Amino acid sequence: MTNALAEQSLPVPSALRAWISSIDDIGVDRAGEAFTHLPDAATKVVVRVEEDGRHDTLVVGPRTRATYHADPDKRLTSCVQLRLAPGAVGPLLGVPAVDLVGRAVPAGDLPAPTARRLARELTGARPREITARLAGLLPPPTDGARERLLRAAVDALSTRADRAPVTVRDVARELAISERQLRNLFTLGVGVSPKHYARIDRVRHLLTHAASAPWAQLAAATGYYDQAHMSADFRTLMGVPPTAFLTGRLPRATPCRARPGSAGRG
Repeated sequence: MTNALAEQSLPVPSALRAWISSIDDIGVDRAGEAFTHLPDAATKVVVRVEEDGRHDTLVVGPRTRATYHADPDKRLTSCVQLRLAPGAVGPLLGVPAVDLVGRAVPAGDLPAPTARRLARELTGARPREITARLAGLLPPPTDGARERLLRAAVDALSTRADRAPVTVRDVARELAISERQLRNLFTLGVGVSPKHYARIDRVRHLLTHAASAPWAQLAAATGYYDQAHMSADFRTLMGVPPTAFLTGRLPRATPCRARPGSAGRG
């Protein structure tokens, strides 16, 4: 099964990095028959265009597990995906990140004035225009104690090849806060717990490096007890074992949907 989504990263201006961690221009390869949405702890603003000229701007919340989709009507032409930085959801969209988990909602339906401005100004814009328009739509960045704590915790729990994995308890101790406070920070600012954030990030790291090292080596470097632990965690989040995923033996693809309150494509 071929993934029909092709991503091209666009530069994020330095003035926007407090709010947006990455910008991707996603095209649809019609040679592919289906595509996979990987687990993703980020909330995204997605500006979409369909073949009939219709366009919209959605907010897609964190995805705790992989989903497999087909677009039988071949309506989706392209979309631009803005990944929001940790802690950006509340100030920009007016809701805690946990309220968006597993959902796709029109940006204009969210309560913050910035969300409505994004919907009004970005819908229908071309990819390169979107980056230019963002500077005038986003407020000055905030840099309070909670924001700094959340950014530090997200960085500490993110998988890196050049450092040993850490536990949630270790991160809380290092930041001089309780594990409960750390969970609350993640609930509001990311949408998933610190532990689930780390699980998602580890699996995404595995997928990125699967071709470069043996599974046992990757398991050890990524903080799993052993290869069996890695395989079990991978299967929980991806729906199939690692080898099955990499050889294309995937769950049955379901039709794309994008309606308020549901998981949407993009």
